[in-house]
Amino acid sequence: MISSPKFADLGEDYFSRVDTQKLKNSHLIHVNKDLQANLKLNLTEEELLAICSGEKKLGEVDPISSVYAGHQFGYFVPQLGDGRSCLIGELNGYELSLKGAGTTPFSRGADGRAVLRSSIREYLCSIAMEGLNIPTTKCLAIVASDTDVYREHIESGSIVTRVSESHIRFGHFEYFASKGQNENVKKLADFVINHYYPKLKGKKCYLDLFKTVVQTTAVMIARWQAQGFAHGVMNTDNMSILGLTIDYGPFSFMEIYNPAFICNHSDSQGRYSFERQPSVALWNLERLADSMRSLVDEDELKDALAVYQSSLVKEYSLLMRQKFGLLKVVDEDSTLINDFLQLLYTNKRDYHRSMRQLSDQKEQSMGNEFDNWFERYHKRIKQEIEKPEQRIQLMNSVNPKYVLRNYLAEVAIRKAEDLNQYDEIETLFNLLRSPFESHKGFDLYDSEAPEWAQSLELSCSS
Repeated sequence: MISSPKFADLGEDYFSRVDTQKLKNSHLIHVNKDLQANLKLNLTEEELLAICSGEKKLGEVDPISSVYAGHQFGYFVPQLGDGRSCLIGELNGYELSLKGAGTTPFSRGADGRAVLRSSIREYLCSIAMEGLNIPTTKCLAIVASDTDVYREHIESGSIVTRVSESHIRFGHFEYFASKGQNENVKKLADFVINHYYPKLKGKKCYLDLFKTVVQTTAVMIARWQAQGFAHGVMNTDNMSILGLTIDYGPFSFMEIYNPAFICNHSDSQGRYSFERQPSVALWNLERLADSMRSLVDEDELKDALAVYQSSLVKEYSLLMRQKFGLLKVVDEDSTLINDFLQLLYTNKRDYHRSMRQLSDQKEQSMGNEFDNWFERYHKRIKQEIEKPEQRIQLMNSVNPKYVLRNYLAEVAIRKAEDLNQYDEIETLFNLLRSPFESHKGFDLYDSEAPEWAQSLELSCSS
């Protein structure tokens, strides 16, 4: 049943009502049919286009854009907000949001638009993360148009429809705490508990809420690290209170293994490099703790934060052991795993192909540099009691064959922008939603980047 977003119940201190702005000659280029079915959104293609382009309201719901603050690249900005997105309604417990539907009171002089390039990237990465079992917001549809949008050059305006249980961020808490509005902080925390964590109700509900956010964030980051995902802009306003990956911008899946990998060309200091993501997430949690001091004792907040590292390491270690097919716990395993990663770094090897290759009979083709390591690895595997086929099945269930490499996204973008052809989006969507399977006839899609794609750069405008 369509309704106003529950978020609207908080009152107009938390949002502003907005009017969406039409695109020229809008048209749907892809729809997540399974998600549409799960939402029970029974619309014709024409009706769905009208909703996803902002030309028609979802039911009779007035769109709203929320206000929040945030630390951007470490510096506090007292007011940000949904500068190019708006909540258009709620359906079966999920909020629907249009990204790129025009200006809002929080656009800060920008046009409130999204471009086709970034919309395709977000749409495909959302399904890729879901396929990899990484908590994420989802995308329902992409709308393209003939509207000109000015970035580094003129691009096509687009809208992506995002779907999530909630779009509340750390920055929502920061906004009210920075203004000394402790009652609004409490009201927001009560809202999150009542609607998303009702089991936490009790005398220590606010502390338990913070502990839960610490835990879910740690799990999300561990899965990012295990699957080589770099977000690119881990500002506190891009951190979900539900521990979801949100706000896809200049993200990348690391290809050549390099812990210092920086995916965002705008990140000149490397604040959000791949290896720094765990520590940045902790720093962001500390800023959330600052915002909740009116609700929770400071010492209790510190104790809750102290659990972050162990929670992250536990989840990451479990995933990495599975990726290497190690079920029995042996003290030397961390050294064995780290030595392999060091070999990947030294020899500039592709992370995903190398991990997948561990379960392949052709593993020795990795070269002489890996021979000594494989001798140790084979001795270690003999200690496992599972049959080889069980171990291989486990490894192939956590080591993806297909990830959203930047060049794959770029090919889909160029075909869409230059030729109005969207078949590549469909192909990638289907591969990425089940990335661990070997899709017959699509082996080339796990190839390393070709020479023309080596210099692709992504920035905050991506």
